Amino acid sequence: MGNNQSHIISEVCDALTGNNHESASKIARDVYPFIPIQITNRRYTERQSVSLFIRDGFLDRYSGEPLIFPATLRLLSKLLPDEFPFHPNWKMSETHIAYWELFPTVDHIVPIARGGIDLEENWVTTSMIRNSAKSNWTLEELDWELLAPGEIRPWGGLMSWFLEYVDHHPALLADKYLRRWQRAAISLVTEH
Repeated sequence: MGNNQSHIISEVCDALTGNNHESASKIARDVYPFIPIQITNRRYTERQSVSLFIRDGFLDRYSGEPLIFPATLRLLSKLLPDEFPFHPNWKMSETHIAYWELFPTVDHIVPIARGGIDLEENWVTTSMIRNSAKSNWTLEELDWELLAPGEIRPWGGLMSWFLEYVDHHPALLADKYLRRWQRAAISLVTEH
């Protein structure tokens, strides 16, 4: 039989049918081993996230779609709450779908649960919806490909628009969320 996973399970079943538990155990252990999921809490600072989003040109590395700077989306919700609602717990019935389609997130190319490392070389930018769909699956299992990063110019995820808007309306920075993202963006823009 081939090395296809269903064939491996068939071999295990055949060994068990032949009352050979030791052989079944060896096949399962050696050929198709159980790898326990590592549970780790991961939280990235706004600065780490912005650095990654800039590196990837605010493009979804799985679809190639342009994404929006997180604080730009939240500012729109603050300025246009009826047209662009946001719920603090991301309640779908009270949050604009753009948050799932256009909000950039940090994803692990090789999921941590599948042995991937939690370091920048394993991070890519993707939308919230694709991050949720990918979950703990590998690119091969999903038949997805990793696309090349975009260029920060000319798109930039509307980060420059956000920075300019809050510069002209500084009272908006009383909002802690907006202020944290603004500081992260400024610290990285001045580096580049």
